[in-house]
Amino acid sequence: MHILDQIIADKHKEVALKKSLIPENQLEASVLFDRKVYSLSQHLKNSPTGIIAEHKRRSPSKAVINTAYTVEDVVKSYEVAGASGISVLTDGKYFGGSLDDLVLARASVNLPLLRKEFIIDPYQILEAKAYGADVILLIAAVLSRTEIKTLSEFAQQIGLEVLLEVHNEMELEKSLMPSLNMIGVNNRNLKTFEVNLDYSKTLAHRIPDDFVKISESGISSPTAVKDLQNYGYKGFLIGENFMKSNDLGNSIKNFINQLAE
Repeated sequence: MHILDQIIADKHKEVALKKSLIPENQLEASVLFDRKVYSLSQHLKNSPTGIIAEHKRRSPSKAVINTAYTVEDVVKSYEVAGASGISVLTDGKYFGGSLDDLVLARASVNLPLLRKEFIIDPYQILEAKAYGADVILLIAAVLSRTEIKTLSEFAQQIGLEVLLEVHNEMELEKSLMPSLNMIGVNNRNLKTFEVNLDYSKTLAHRIPDDFVKISESGISSPTAVKDLQNYGYKGFLIGENFMKSNDLGNSIKNFINQLAE
């Protein structure tokens, strides 16, 4: 069983446990549930740089990336530097994140927040809204077309935007539907963890212009971003590159300043 299958198997157990403890109507009663949502797709369309910076403590491929910063420090640095949005990992077992990270990020910044999670159930979408997210991630590699449709339509019904992540043409073809706002191409092969920006370049012309295009993973220089902008990408999800820095604030500020030149 490769890592993605293992993560999804664990996620099914985790969601079942949470559902047994916290009923859906309790999530819907959250103080954040009725807040006005920020549109990540609009932020990206209006931004010259399109950086979505990620809060990420560790990953299955890299073990610990950085645990020195508080969530508040990280997200405030991102906002001050001019990020268009922030991605917050909420998976505990494999990425060291939690829903608490999301709620602390929401309390700290006025930017669109993406709940970065392995979503398999509408319950997790209610959680995302209850804890202050504006956008959810759906991963085509682990969902059928019917599941993508059900989950994305539900997210839009409750006012959240949807970013769908694909790795190849087959995943893209099965997933295109009106209930998505953004399509992200993950440059990391989830089976081998190898990174190649050609994934984004190859799929760019196959993504219809109705969707905001985002390139994810393995982007470590402003040059790479500028290159991908030529392929129609408006958003760039960058986590490790900033998180591994000893001076996170300056690291992202310099990156964005170089892009704006």
